[in-house]
Amino acid sequence: MQYKDYYKILGVKRDASEDEIKKAYRKLARKYHPDVSKEKNAEEKFKEVNEANEVLGDKEKRAAYDNLGSYQPGQDFRPPPGWEQRFSQGGHADFGNMDFGDLFSQMFGGGHGPRRGGGHGFAQAGQDFEVALEITLEEAYEGAEKTLQLEVPEPSPQGFMVRVPRTIKVRIPKGASEGQRLRLSGKGGAGQHGGGAGDLYLRISFLPHPLFKPGLKPGEGQDLTMDVPLAPWEAALGASVDIPTLAGKVRLKVKPGSRSGQKMRLAGKGLPKAGEGHGDLYAVFQIVTPETLSEKERALFEELQQVSEFKPRNF
Repeated sequence: MQYKDYYKILGVKRDASEDEIKKAYRKLARKYHPDVSKEKNAEEKFKEVNEANEVLGDKEKRAAYDNLGSYQPGQDFRPPPGWEQRFSQGGHADFGNMDFGDLFSQMFGGGHGPRRGGGHGFAQAGQDFEVALEITLEEAYEGAEKTLQLEVPEPSPQGFMVRVPRTIKVRIPKGASEGQRLRLSGKGGAGQHGGGAGDLYLRISFLPHPLFKPGLKPGEGQDLTMDVPLAPWEAALGASVDIPTLAGKVRLKVKPGSRSGQKMRLAGKGLPKAGEGHGDLYAVFQIVTPETLSEKERALFEELQQVSEFKPRNF
């Protein structure tokens, strides 16, 4: 029989606490889960991590394991004299042809893979997982209910991880922001041996909007920007223009002599904030010219060219 160093597999010290073992296991289980992992030999690593956790996560099995002594991983060994009688529940193991993990399976009853209920399995929380959720800016502004169709990894009665279809309804709160993680308690993977279900995390991202762009700098997550096209005469003479916002249209007063790229701040016209209030909307002026001119328009522009003393370039 070849020795397996379960502590080394989980990356913890031999005197690690129960919480440290549980934390290390959950981290490695997420890393090597065959449904999501891109690591080489992920399935083999996942089984190895589960086997280590099955032993070290149970006080009785861990005591029996520690009593075996410490060996080099892969080293051939036999349990010390009297070990079987001390920890066996009545069975007699044939150590010669037994896999190391099967040793604990026979000595304590039940397998070392995931199981449901009964036996000597320890309560094990279900797996947390995270999915991306794209929403519109209107949904972030008003709040919304979404129905998600997911495939959640769960242990089968035979101990294998399988994908199970699940429909989940979620409420998107007003003021949801780009990159925010929403936690749905108990909506993750099913627990084992009476353990609670894991959590589902939704990572929010905004779908592109035809008019508005969310702020990208820290502290600007609820601010919006939009381009406001102006005709040359509107920028030069000033004007009042109607522009859309997520709350409806508003009248914007353009001052005479406005420049392309100039910003105007509309306070409180952005996305809702998590607590109270709203971000701001920034209108960015973009001066545009007609693609085609009528004869009269061309004549007026030519006349302006002759009489204007304005110099757009100073080089």
